[in-house]
Amino acid sequence: MDRRSAIKAMGAATLAAPAVLRGRYTLSAQSAQEYSARAIRLVGESPVVDMLSQFQFTDLRTEEPRLFDLWMSDPTSFTEEDWPKFRDSGVDVLALGRGAPDRTSALEFMAQWNGFIASHSEWFVRIDDPRDLAAAAESDRFGIMITCQNSDHFESLDDVDLFWGLGQKVSQITYNFQNRFGSGFLENNDGGVPVEGERLIERMQEVGMAVDLSHCGDRTTMEGLEAATRPVIFTHASCRGLLPGFLRCKTDEAIRALAAGGGVMGIPFIRFMIKEGPPVGVDDVVDHFDYVANLVGVEHVGIGSDLDVDGYGSPRVPPDRQLGPVGQANFERYRAYFTEAGHVHIDGLNHPKRVFDLTDALIRRGWSDDNIRLVLGGNFIRVLSDLWAA
Repeated sequence: MDRRSAIKAMGAATLAAPAVLRGRYTLSAQSAQEYSARAIRLVGESPVVDMLSQFQFTDLRTEEPRLFDLWMSDPTSFTEEDWPKFRDSGVDVLALGRGAPDRTSALEFMAQWNGFIASHSEWFVRIDDPRDLAAAAESDRFGIMITCQNSDHFESLDDVDLFWGLGQKVSQITYNFQNRFGSGFLENNDGGVPVEGERLIERMQEVGMAVDLSHCGDRTTMEGLEAATRPVIFTHASCRGLLPGFLRCKTDEAIRALAAGGGVMGIPFIRFMIKEGPPVGVDDVVDHFDYVANLVGVEHVGIGSDLDVDGYGSPRVPPDRQLGPVGQANFERYRAYFTEAGHVHIDGLNHPKRVFDLTDALIRRGWSDDNIRLVLGGNFIRVLSDLWAA
């Protein structure tokens, strides 16, 4: 029995039990965490998509050579012992969301991931079109969507076509700072979307590549939405209406414009993008789902955790001892805070099965089954299927 059938069977078995026995259930002998029968059923029957996941971070702090680098340089180093946490997570598809500073680096990134997926075709499948999304949800394979958090590697518009053919299905037009296409939110002056950025958006939407404006400054976000003729996405962004002054979060104006164009935003599981300070838990995350649903409709919100499969996300001090975003100019605009160990996760969501916790929290909040299915993956599948049909 494959992983999807196993989860469905567990949900069906619990619902078939007498009412007095319908309670909360563990999903593995290795964890005492319990979930409702309804949550297990919903995750089991729903295609689950995380539109920003870093695949692997946590082991990088202690492994030498670094585990993720080892997997990429030698795909055979990923073994059956590594597979279960992906298989049992409840997630069917994740989007990688790494960045590449130039064309050469991006080509290496694509080659590594294509090689890794091809070497483990019994476990992983590259997501290229709606059929792959459906296949991942109905099989024992885990879908990998190749995406980038900037577009610096597009040296010409023809590179959009090239990287589309290599598997890239989403591109953020810029990360935290200025490039040829727009301004990130840490830039001193947000100059909006220049002509080159408009041309990039046009070409991306011609080939079907999704335009992502997650890290863009406010002006670039709005001008990017205005330049688009097809739906745009925020793979990972939260609501400034709940966090006034947090510039990484999106304004109501931007969320309304995204929804008006048919787009979807993924809610991250990063503590300083969810709440001003600790404690911060899953119910605080659901506040952002509620906010978007009430503002523009449940059809425009999904998951973009920005965490690795283990649930910790990018560490405050990465393994190579470089400061990463923490050391960037204007980093204080994130208004970041961390756990004592330097993590960015939401308390209680720092584990592979966090999608079950989210589902249970949505149930407690009174969400219907149909609406939960939409946020687990239905909304992103709808918009991506529409874009890829180009």
